[in-house]
Amino acid sequence: MDAYDEDPGARSGPGGPAGARLPDEPSAYDAGGREGNDWGDGRGASARTAPDAYPRPGMATGPEGPDRTCTAGRPDVPASPPAEPRAGVAALSPRYQVGAALALAVVGVAACVHLLMVFLSLAPANTVTKQHGKAVEEWVYPEFEQNWKLFAPNPLQQNIAVQVRAETRTKDGELRTTGWIDLSAQDGAAIDGNLAPSHTQQNELRRAWDFFTATHGVDNRPVGMRGSLSEQYLRRIVVMRLYRNDPPDKLGVIQRVQVRSSTTNVQPPKWSPERVSDQPVYRLLPWWTVTADEAAGGVR
Repeated sequence: MDAYDEDPGARSGPGGPAGARLPDEPSAYDAGGREGNDWGDGRGASARTAPDAYPRPGMATGPEGPDRTCTAGRPDVPASPPAEPRAGVAALSPRYQVGAALALAVVGVAACVHLLMVFLSLAPANTVTKQHGKAVEEWVYPEFEQNWKLFAPNPLQQNIAVQVRAETRTKDGELRTTGWIDLSAQDGAAIDGNLAPSHTQQNELRRAWDFFTATHGVDNRPVGMRGSLSEQYLRRIVVMRLYRNDPPDKLGVIQRVQVRSSTTNVQPPKWSPERVSDQPVYRLLPWWTVTADEAAGGVR
């Protein structure tokens, strides 16, 4: 049908016959939202009324025009989340990942072997320790030795304090004997309230006394080849402690030292019917002559 064909339902136009239908008037705004008569580029109504000639809000564009496959701005299609960056071992290259895995495996195996060796050194005699006891001792002693005496069947139920007194020569040439000095009490005071006490404060004096008692009989005579070594080790520790508390110009030059232990039983709880003595028991060692280098304060 032509633009001016008769149409019974059409309105009459100016100067035209009744029943003639005029062409539809262009919309005031095209699909892009711009005024239809404001192009100024000579494009006709077909260009203005094309629905996809220009992008709508939320539509992505490309070099060939609007991208009709883009989902940006469409609430019904969720956007894919960005990929998270890799961290840790996963961020390494495959070659380094293999190296890191091997290193972790070696560390894990070494830790398991060490824990097993320490456990075997503390466990009662068994088939494994009878067959491989030498290998266990070579692994553990002396660096990883454990001597807790905490668990059954023989827990430690006594408090042992190591005390010392000295015979010194003053600047006037006079010999003077000091009173008993409780070295274990000094270590306990240094540890009390200390979140990170040193190894020497906790174990040096205690291990030296254990070393001495293990290599000496009840008559304080050495048993075995390490007896004299344990005496020298204990003597040097007590001399070093004495000079640490009082310098030679104040204390004098140490000539001899005497060591003793004070053993007190740990009292049972109140609900226990067991009763033990609370009086200390002393073990007195003979006087030891201090060597020249120790007497001059050479041991530090």
